[in-house]
Parts: sequence; structure tokens; C-alpha cells
Amino acid sequence: MHTEKRGNYDSGEDFVLEYGELRFTFNERDFAERCEQAALKLGFVVERLDEWEVEDLVNLAVNGEIQDPASALGEHVNDCWPELVGPSDRSLVHWLRRLVFRSAWLDQRVKEGELDIAFDAVGQSFTYVQTERGGEPVELAPEPSWGRVAYAPR
Repeated sequence: MHTEKRGNYDSGEDFVLEYGELRFTFNERDFAERCEQAALKLGFVVERLDEWEVEDLVNLAVNGEIQDPASALGEHVNDCWPELVGPSDRSLVHWLRRLVFRSAWLDQRVKEGELDIAFDAVGQSFTYVQTERGGEPVELAPEPSWGRVAYAPR
């Protein structure tokens, strides 16, 4: 049986996420953009963020908390903390990290030719497809929504 070791995602050395034998490294911009996209996907933010809000979001993803908020987003996180924290698999921090990791994992699979990207005309969105299975869409586990405590800039 031939097994091939999968490559690790690498866009820089500013941030590192590890899971099992996988070690993904990110440059600052890539990591920040992935954090913002994860927060949008989770419904925690409703629109693009400014520089200081992104800084707070990155601090949350990296440190698991925001000690000195740089923006209203950081203050909102601290105000809503009891609703954002919970068992590790249900916390906002867990899901931010998970979606950042998942997006990089999928991008690495595309780079290695295991997956491809296709446009879904009906849903008006892009999807990952498995090249070895005739373009079968990749089914991703659903993520929870934090819409009930979403941050909306004033």
C-alpha cells in the first residue's frame, strides 16, 4: 500500500497552527484574512473589519482572549465572554482556529492536486471538489453560528 505524506501549508512564519503531524505556518496578512473570513462564516461579524478590529480578532484566535482591546470588537468580545466561551469544542476561539486550519488544509490539498475548486452556479459560490472522484463536492462539517452575539460596528 502506497501512502504519501501530505505537505504542510506554509505562507510565512508569523503564526503556527498544529494538529497531529500537520504544522501550518502563516504570514501575518494570511492569518488575519483567514481569521476575518472565519468570523464572517461563523456569523460573529457581519461585515469586513477595520485594522484594529482585525488585530483584536487575531489576538482572540492566538491567545484565546483579549486582555487589552484595541477596538470596539475587543470590548464586545469581553462583554459577551460568557456566551462565547464554553466547552472547548463549542467556544468561539475553538471554531475560529478550526476554520482557519480547515481553510489552509483545503488550500494545501488544492495545491497538491488532490482537490480542485469549482463554481456552483445555483448557489453562486465556490466549492471544493475531489478530482479523483469525478468532481464530487467535498462535504464540510457544518459550523455553529454566533449570530445571536454578533459584533456589528456602531
